[in-house]
Amino acid sequence: MHGFSQTLSAQAPSSNGFYTDERWLDLIQSIYGFTVTRLEVRGSDGALLGQLPVCALSSPLTGRRIVSLPFSDICPLVATDPATAQQLVDQAVELGKKHRARYIELRTGSSALLEERNDFIATDNYVSWRLVLAEGESSVWSGVQKPVQRQVKKSRKMGVTIRFAQQREEMDIYHRLHVGTRTGKHGMPAQPRAFFRGLWDRFGADGTMQVLFAEYEGRAIAGMVLFASGDTVRYAYGASEEQALHLAPNNLLMWESIAWAINNGYHIFDMGRTARDNQGLMEYKRKWGATAEPLPYYYWPQVAGLASTSETSRKYQVLTACWKRLPLPIASTLGGILYKHLG
Repeated sequence: MHGFSQTLSAQAPSSNGFYTDERWLDLIQSIYGFTVTRLEVRGSDGALLGQLPVCALSSPLTGRRIVSLPFSDICPLVATDPATAQQLVDQAVELGKKHRARYIELRTGSSALLEERNDFIATDNYVSWRLVLAEGESSVWSGVQKPVQRQVKKSRKMGVTIRFAQQREEMDIYHRLHVGTRTGKHGMPAQPRAFFRGLWDRFGADGTMQVLFAEYEGRAIAGMVLFASGDTVRYAYGASEEQALHLAPNNLLMWESIAWAINNGYHIFDMGRTARDNQGLMEYKRKWGATAEPLPYYYWPQVAGLASTSETSRKYQVLTACWKRLPLPIASTLGGILYKHLG
């Protein structure tokens, strides 16, 4: 893994190292124009004791804030001891004051250190879903609820097949699916095409990223992007054609992704961040046998920003309803322009 190794046992496990990989930091800088500041603590001998990458964002639409890290589900505090971790948080606060930030958002996941600080506020809008793979494919399959098993079998019987992407140009296929899902189903702006091409350029060659397609009669009807780090495979993005959902391609993709992770020696399949308000998606992941774990984010001096907005709030629902009405070509172009303001 590129980047700084995590050694503080009180923090999240090494599976979260993907979002501190230097290639990921380079990607969000190059695509969105952000500058990543690597807050550091060094010992008297110059040895690196701790590091926390942050971005100071300034947008005419969403204001000034410090985020660790934009478009990253989790960015754990990485330090050799609690005192070093405290220094990193203090540095983040000083940086926020320097930039006159409206708020700081630290996406560290569960942190006893931040829970104890009275100047930070914890939110519990999200959970992450983890599926243990250690017992092997047959054991994991037996833990999947019967209705989901039937959907996987149905998809195969109806002729849906799965293949792995082999070249950069196939990221454009995924982007087409992604825009349709983000806009048509979720009413949210989608990442620009350049983002997915950049993912391939940085992570495709060594297998850190895998892209799977579900195909029917020669056409890609669904896609899934996986990130691998440490002992974990993370479900990062998924998309599908609405008119093809009767073929259950997403269920087949999910199972084939889990099976790939098992057969390649990974121990955990992380099914990704889920908003607690999204009960449908929460139940879907529960049916796969995954277990929910808290994924708190911490804010100073106030809670603000899109990541802290409930999906059931009036503001969220109005924004998504308006975005759904845009024609896909317009939404694709406009989304690529606006997306960086959402970090």
